[in-house]
Amino acid sequence: MNRTGLLVALALAAAVGLTFGVFPQLDLDLARPFFDPAADGFWGRFDPVLNGLRDASRLIITLLAAPAVLALIGKLVLPRRPMLIPGRAAVLMIVTLALGPGLVTNLILKDHWGRPRPIDVTAFGGDQHFVAWWDPRGDCPGNCSFVAGEPSGAFWTLAPAMLLPPAWRAAATAAALAFGGGVGLLRMAGGGHFFTDVVFAGFFTFLTIWLMHGVLFRWRATATSDRAIERGLERLVLPLHGAVARRLRGPAVPAAADRPTAERGGPEGG
Repeated sequence: MNRTGLLVALALAAAVGLTFGVFPQLDLDLARPFFDPAADGFWGRFDPVLNGLRDASRLIITLLAAPAVLALIGKLVLPRRPMLIPGRAAVLMIVTLALGPGLVTNLILKDHWGRPRPIDVTAFGGDQHFVAWWDPRGDCPGNCSFVAGEPSGAFWTLAPAMLLPPAWRAAATAAALAFGGGVGLLRMAGGGHFFTDVVFAGFFTFLTIWLMHGVLFRWRATATSDRAIERGLERLVLPLHGAVARRLRGPAVPAAADRPTAERGGPEGG
């Protein structure tokens, strides 16, 4: 994940952003093939095959994230045992999933960028006015269209792809991009998102992964090692384990030699 990848992503985002900013109707044009008035809306919304593919995509993301989550939980429960996967890999996957699809997409943008979904705009039978991707002043009150949530999670698969050996990395990256784009098409077919929602979901997710990968692996000022990650977790967790163990043992009982003479018996207590 070098600087070339970032430059390509920035160039694509700039080209799409500028084109669809000047000609916002393109978003409506790309959504229109998925809309069928005779079928009462977007044909992908109720298609059982497409909904099954959506469920499968969520399962794939869960399965890819599970090793990192289990490795972290295992380290917290058994801090003296080595992690199941390398420490930096676990941190990269967990943090980017939380920051990209979690914080940036769902908590910051989707709840504060009032762009209506295709299914809600007047051009497709809704009651809200269409706005371009850059305009947050739409009618949507929450959980809005910009950016696309499920495609953001699908594009997150770039994180595990970047952790593979170099011989596999290019193919895995291409597969992750295709996976994100495919999930984006599913959401467009269901009237859930516009094309630009999907593109910028991919861009923001990629940028989050690129930055975190640099922090952990590439940049000399911040780069760390897998062992340093594990030691940091041990320093965090071992005192908590000790405190819990002391709490479970209860208060210490003084030894007989340490108790006052009157309690031990003797000439005074006779």
